[in-house]
Parts: sequence; C-alpha cells; structure tokens
Amino acid sequence: MAEEQQAAEQSSQPLAQAPTPAPVAPDAPVAVQATSDQPAPAAEKRAPGGRGERGGRPERGGRGGGPGGQGSRGGPRGRREERGDDSGIESAVIRIYRCSKVVKGGRTFSFGALVSVGDRKGSMGIGYGKANEVPQAVEKATKDARKQMFKVNLKGATIPHIVTGRSGASTVVLVPARPGTGVTAGKSVRPVVELVGITDILTKAYGSTSPKNLVKATVDALRQLRNREQVEAIRGVQLSKPAGDLVSA
Repeated sequence: MAEEQQAAEQSSQPLAQAPTPAPVAPDAPVAVQATSDQPAPAAEKRAPGGRGERGGRPERGGRGGGPGGQGSRGGPRGRREERGDDSGIESAVIRIYRCSKVVKGGRTFSFGALVSVGDRKGSMGIGYGKANEVPQAVEKATKDARKQMFKVNLKGATIPHIVTGRSGASTVVLVPARPGTGVTAGKSVRPVVELVGITDILTKAYGSTSPKNLVKATVDALRQLRNREQVEAIRGVQLSKPAGDLVSA
C-alpha cells in the first residue's frame, strides 16, 4: 500500500515546463549547421548532348548511311562535280547510282557513276563505272569515258546545223544559237555539251527523262554533226557560200 500511495503522490505533482527560447531579432542571421551524414548537394552538371541540349547527337547520314547524302543513291544527286588535270581534259559527274544486292547474309551495296569528259575544244566522251565505293566508281567511269572520246564537228561556239539524237525512249534535239545565247539545257544534257566546248546552243528533250538515255541521245546527236566539207564530199555537190550559216532576222 505504501508503494501505491507514493506513486499517486508523484502523479499528482505538476510537470516541469521546458524553458522558453529567447526571442530572436528579425534581422539577425540564422546559422545553419550541416550534418556530417547529409552532405550539401553538389551543383547539377549536364553533359553536352544531354536530353535537353541540341548538338549532342551526331548528325545522321543520308538514307542508307552511304556517302552522298540521300542514301548515296544520288550522292551528288542532281549535282555536278567538275574536275580537271594537267592534260586539259575535264570531267563531270552527271549521276551517282546506288545499287543493292540481296545475298544470304543480308544486303550488299555498290555504287555506279555516270561521268562525262571533254577538253572544251571539240572532243568528249561518256563512261560508266561501278564499285563498292563512290570514289572508285568515279575513277572507273572517268577511265572508261577517256577511252570513248571522239571528235565533234563544231562551228565556232555552236553547232553547224539542227540535229536529233535518240536512245531508248529519249529524244534530244540540238539547235544552233547566236553568240551570247548561252547553253539552254537540262541537268543531264548540259555537262555533255559544255565539255565539248559549246557555249551557245538550244536543246529540247522528249520522252524518258532517264539520265543514261538522255546522255546517250545527246552523244548520238553530236556524232551526227557534219561540217561543210563533209557534206559536200558525201553528196558530191558544191554548196553555196551562205549554206549552213545562221539566218539573221
């Protein structure tokens, strides 16, 4: 019973109040202590090319991953590259083709190049080469074009007469023009006539727009050109002096 009375007396005593903190001035600085187990957070550093920045991802190549932009199929598709050497013969890449072959292990790709060469003095040729890489294909096509060079009969900076060339479903008409007219031709016919040395000519293409056919049709037209002496020898007649000249308005 004595223990119960003693416990009752202790419970009836008032609890000790905690000491109230001293008032803090509003302008007084507050000290913040950093605990050892919680280090201060470091400044976030985002690596270049992260999710929120541009430029980190490498630029993707063309469709197909080959050189030449759009799948290397045209590589310089629609774009001409002119090159020259010490011999005075210049070359122009008319078209780059990408060819694919399905084999047991997947697909293998190769490239074909259509090239035109000329010395701008009346000689030109075209060639086609194929290789696993674009530079090798261009080199093969250039060598093939040099082997097939032939002489074109010109009359100054234009052609002596109207001529029509055909190849497959393509037809190209070449018309002589006055000095200062320039070269009016498409992207497939232009490098051929320019590398011959023609600076004034009018052209028109009909039918298929395949670069190979248009180039071959242009070459067929250039091979049909004849000068005054050749026409007289073939016909066995004497042409009048104004024959073959442009008629002035």
